[in-house]
Amino acid sequence: MSIDMLRTQPPLTPDQAKQYSPLTLAFLGDSVYEVMVRETLLREANRPARELHAQAVAHVRAAYQADAAGRIAGMLTDDEADILRRGRNASGISVPKHATPADYRKATGFECLFGYLFLCGQTARLRELFAVIWQSSQQEPNLSE
Repeated sequence: MSIDMLRTQPPLTPDQAKQYSPLTLAFLGDSVYEVMVRETLLREANRPARELHAQAVAHVRAAYQADAAGRIAGMLTDDEADILRRGRNASGISVPKHATPADYRKATGFECLFGYLFLCGQTARLRELFAVIWQSSQQEPNLSE
């Protein structure tokens, strides 16, 4: 399945996508990234739904996303790095108890980037970044958090 199949509207231009607030882009990016994680986990092995859910939660929590943002930082274009930075520096972020403020801000920037790329129709770039994140995970995320 291609992430393109999730699209219900034509892609936006980068300038149009940049008109959305960073938190709005993060709202979309959170779901785009989660679908990519869920599909990858499902395709890796046919596991019970409870186990799939636990694995998905481990990969979408703020600390994991903050780490993922660091793993892809060196491969981002200037525009992509700017979008990530806008998300990280957005005001109005309420940090949940289970995350540090620094991790939550980085995770918000990460989600902002995924939302922006999806809106712009850059699904090949999403898959490229996701592959680096997934492959560079040296160890399983800590599922107890």
